[in-house]
Amino acid sequence: MQPANDRNLEQTGDRLRDAASGVARRGWGDIQELLQFQPLQAFGIEVTIGGMITAVLAILAAMALSALLRRALRRYGERYANANQAALYTVSRLLHYLLLVVGILLAFDLAGVPLGKFTVFAGAIGVGLGFGLQAIFSNFISGLILLFDRSLKVGDFVELEGDIRGNVRAINIRATRITTNDNIDVLVPNSEFVTKRVVNWTHASVNRRVRVPFAVAYGVDKELVKKAALEAAARVPFTLATEGEKRPQVWLVNFGDSAVEFILAVWLTEEAARRNAAITAAYLWELDTALKAHGIEIPFPQRDLNLRSAFGLSGAEAIAALRGEAPSTTAAATDAATVLAPGERAALARNDAQADTQRVIEEEAARAEAASRQQDPASR
Repeated sequence: MQPANDRNLEQTGDRLRDAASGVARRGWGDIQELLQFQPLQAFGIEVTIGGMITAVLAILAAMALSALLRRALRRYGERYANANQAALYTVSRLLHYLLLVVGILLAFDLAGVPLGKFTVFAGAIGVGLGFGLQAIFSNFISGLILLFDRSLKVGDFVELEGDIRGNVRAINIRATRITTNDNIDVLVPNSEFVTKRVVNWTHASVNRRVRVPFAVAYGVDKELVKKAALEAAARVPFTLATEGEKRPQVWLVNFGDSAVEFILAVWLTEEAARRNAAITAAYLWELDTALKAHGIEIPFPQRDLNLRSAFGLSGAEAIAALRGEAPSTTAAATDAATVLAPGERAALARNDAQADTQRVIEEEAARAEAASRQQDPASR
């Protein structure tokens, strides 16, 4: 009795295995049939679903290879500080475009699509480029020109029309991204850099000179003015040098209606050359301090001087005399209230523009040093 049961079990197992094998063969046959299906056959394009999947995988592989190569170039630039960052960026962009084109062509080949099938579509695309895609195509070609021409590089500080100033962060297919000193990103079409005027402050040199205008009253010793202005320049840490060819200079540029006009011309350090607005404010702050320390008067409009000197008074007392009123205790109290306490004056004497710019420069240097240490473990 026992052997009969064993034979039945073996026969049942064989039948189950045969059924599973048949299901697997039918399933694989269904998958093969699905992969061989041609959804675009009605349009005269014999492309199978399997070919489409292979084409998509080829494009994804090209994009992944592009990302790996660009990451390797970026790490190389971060590890070696003396590497040409603009050249590395140009190479990375060109590799990206080249690999994408190769991936697309390879995808067409793997999908079994002959490029001759796209002759009609190429004509339609040409018409589209002449009308709707003209601006996009122009920006793409302009971006390639910028990458090869090297008149504009990543890291340059530029000035555009409309008083837009900032650092070039990226040159993409359609537009170039510029980050202002207020951390605002501005996307500028590439064609504007080719067809319009662009001021590149760091094209050939990272150092530049800033001109800070100021004025003093008539009758002031101009040599004393020069001394005060040079002392102010020396107190600002962004001054490149106090001696030599790039030392600060003081120019007398005009005799105005109410003042003698000067310019403080100062060569800036590399870090400060990219922050013109805050730098000018920093020098003006120190100029005001230096001129007051030497007793040099910063003039008011002439009509204001005549009005206040008519009575030999100033402030609320002059206004009361103009109205024919006797000086009041309220006016005297108002004038006394405007006098700052020594501690408060010392707190307000901080040069905000200089301190803020110095903080940003130190933070950028710290980030660069941290990135360098992270990429080079031997320096830890």
